[in-house]
Amino acid sequence: MTQHTVERIRREAEALGPWFHNIDLDGVATAPEHFLGDYPAVKWRRFAHALPADLRGKTVLDIGCNGGFYSIEMKRRGAAHVLAIDVDEAYLRQARFAAQVLGAEIEFAQLSVYDVGALCERFDVVLFLGVLYHLRHPLLALDLIRDHVVRDLFVCQSMQRGDPVEVRIAEDYPFSETTLFEQPGFPRMAFVEHRYAGDGTNWWVPNRACTAAMLRSAGFVIVDNPEEEVFVCRLGDAPSDRAVYPMPPAASRSGAAR
Repeated sequence: MTQHTVERIRREAEALGPWFHNIDLDGVATAPEHFLGDYPAVKWRRFAHALPADLRGKTVLDIGCNGGFYSIEMKRRGAAHVLAIDVDEAYLRQARFAAQVLGAEIEFAQLSVYDVGALCERFDVVLFLGVLYHLRHPLLALDLIRDHVVRDLFVCQSMQRGDPVEVRIAEDYPFSETTLFEQPGFPRMAFVEHRYAGDGTNWWVPNRACTAAMLRSAGFVIVDNPEEEVFVCRLGDAPSDRAVYPMPPAASRSGAAR
């Protein structure tokens, strides 16, 4: 690669910034001063072993793809088709550029997690990394994902705060039981009315027990917890007593491009 090409990549990456994903674009780092370090690579290294190393013949849906780091990693593992979606067109522009520079054939579409039913397709691997706490309706999102797009493997990662210990929860409690809710390991989410870490899209921050409980409630079976914030799941039986949300009307993949 010539110096001119490196400079072109650097200029275009800077024009598309700021980046939340630090991606190595043939020697050009997109977010070298990231406050979390080499993120998300530093996170990925802690749970990469929990996903199949060989994805040949498999389809992947990356919900909330941001700058495209994880979508690119899925292509590096040989995924036959990767669809990366995000509501933010700025992130999609970054992801398209990163994929182009690295030669990763990925399909992109501007879609919300609440629109996944309109895809009318199930995927072998569904990634839902760093999205849950940005949603006003997180449990609805998990229900829709489970009901409409997961065929086999679901990987969820969420920022978490509070005590990391889980307490054993019974199927039911009498109305007079109140102390249970004061236990540090009881599933709970903190609601952010205004901002957290300067981000107005941080709405709900669960503790570890709450993330796990929500996944189980949505009908997922947790098979691995390779990193404190990461849960690898497979489809379980949908709880019979929870609401079933209808599939939204069919819609095109807005902004789709390879």
